[in-house]
Amino acid sequence: MTACAIEGGTAGAATTADPGPEESGEPEEPVGAESAGAEGAAGAEGAAGAVPAGPATPWAGAPRAPGTFTLTADGAYGARLTAAPGAPGEQRAWYPERWTLDGPEPYAVPLPLHQPEEPDAQVVPLADGRVLIRRRVADRQMFSLLYPTGPATGELALGAVECDGMTLLPPSPDGSSVYGLSAGDHSSLLWLVAGGAFGPELVAEIPGHCSGGVWLDRAGRMLALDRQLPGGGPVKAVAVDLERNGEVTPLLQIAPSSDDRLLLADADSGLLLIRSDAPGHDRLGWGVLGSCLPVRFPECLRPADVAVTPFAVQPGQMLMPESCAVALRIDGAAGSWVGVWRPQGRRLHQLAAPEGWPAGAGYWSRDGVLHLPYANAATPCAVARIEAPGDDGPLPETGGTDGTDSDASGTEPSGAVTPPVVCKPVPLGQAPLHRAAPPD
Repeated sequence: MTACAIEGGTAGAATTADPGPEESGEPEEPVGAESAGAEGAAGAEGAAGAVPAGPATPWAGAPRAPGTFTLTADGAYGARLTAAPGAPGEQRAWYPERWTLDGPEPYAVPLPLHQPEEPDAQVVPLADGRVLIRRRVADRQMFSLLYPTGPATGELALGAVECDGMTLLPPSPDGSSVYGLSAGDHSSLLWLVAGGAFGPELVAEIPGHCSGGVWLDRAGRMLALDRQLPGGGPVKAVAVDLERNGEVTPLLQIAPSSDDRLLLADADSGLLLIRSDAPGHDRLGWGVLGSCLPVRFPECLRPADVAVTPFAVQPGQMLMPESCAVALRIDGAAGSWVGVWRPQGRRLHQLAAPEGWPAGAGYWSRDGVLHLPYANAATPCAVARIEAPGDDGPLPETGGTDGTDSDASGTEPSGAVTPPVVCKPVPLGQAPLHRAAPPD
């Protein structure tokens, strides 16, 4: 695989299992800005904590977005592919759209060019307000920066990478860099596609098939990827040091044969959200980066008949991972809605999402307010603000005979599985799930 540019233009080993993820151009006018009154009403509704659990009501006139709504690391900007509503079956003309979310009123700016985008294009916002777009053209991945220039859209071509497929990773915490991952069966290539000096740059070649992508720090140096080694075997999260030529170190090693994936990480508290089948089946768990304490798999995070996926962690909770509020996307037969959970609270709060919420998009403020962007027929661009529900009230009763807390409501803190037997605390990457065999 090769790249061409257009001219001018060791983390702490984590966790054992305790069975018990510049502004450019002319000034722009807000497009579809939400009124202050409507926004305040949404915030008041969330703050009251009285939003009933249940799925978001779908907006019948909205086109089905081909990709996802992506936010910058600080939540200031968002970007997505969108199209004007039309008759069912009508061909859509997709174009990028940038949302400004850090002002008094959110607003969206369309960024169309002379021809519509393909549905498989990817967009990622940068901290300066520009939007990176990845387009596939034959066997090449083309990259450009888009920005508003008065009534038109400006485009700065960055270059291309020759490969069949590539996935853009979440925006770097530095706000100016975007990385892409081209995964193969035997090795995966990590590219810096925006923020380099001369167009796309190859950063590292990592043995094995890699996926995922979670930032472990605020400097944009340590990146976690889920890797399966050549020839098969379990999937394990590894840390990639971008300042040491992509040096790879183990991150999650809960059991030798378990699939251990990292879903989310908070750089302030070190809280990790993990998906693993180490307890015997696929479970959502949490741990702390660099801690000797084990991963826990709360029962409240596996409600029946739904899929639960974390998408945002409350920042700013220094040395207090148990107090971080975590936002989760809950998908069921009726649609998608929102869950809020804290490790110390041991209960999952389920809340209705606003109409037109792009499921899985949102961010926390440091003071525990969840921001959910949404768009519907009445409001083309808006943000619902929901204060994290409190965990007041009696905790689940303890009555387990195996030393774990249990409760009939399913809110016990960890699964009732025999815990590992170890003589002393050990790093997450070294603790076994079972008693070691006695020496011969």
